[in-house]
Amino acid sequence: MVATERTMHPRLLRELTTVRAMIRIYCKANNRSSDLCEHCAELLEYAERRLSNCPFQEQKPTCGKCTVHCYKPEMRKRIIEVMRFSGPRMMLHHPILAMAHL
Repeated sequence: MVATERTMHPRLLRELTTVRAMIRIYCKANNRSSDLCEHCAELLEYAERRLSNCPFQEQKPTCGKCTVHCYKPEMRKRIIEVMRFSGPRMMLHHPILAMAHL
């Protein structure tokens, strides 16, 4: 849980919820585990830190449309892989989050 989650703008909180859901979908399908594996837990923690430290805060665009790429290249590659896998599956697992993300 991000320390500033209680004070986060609703837009950022929704994005955080979406990233969490996407990573869980990816991990469950690829690692066949009910809990997050160490690799996915690390990615989730990194994504939470990046989101809570976003310089745009409530004016933040989606990461794909952002002018500032704050992820390290390795982590960016990993989150893109997760999003490409989980994106199409979001409509089945979390349709409201998927529609909000679009």
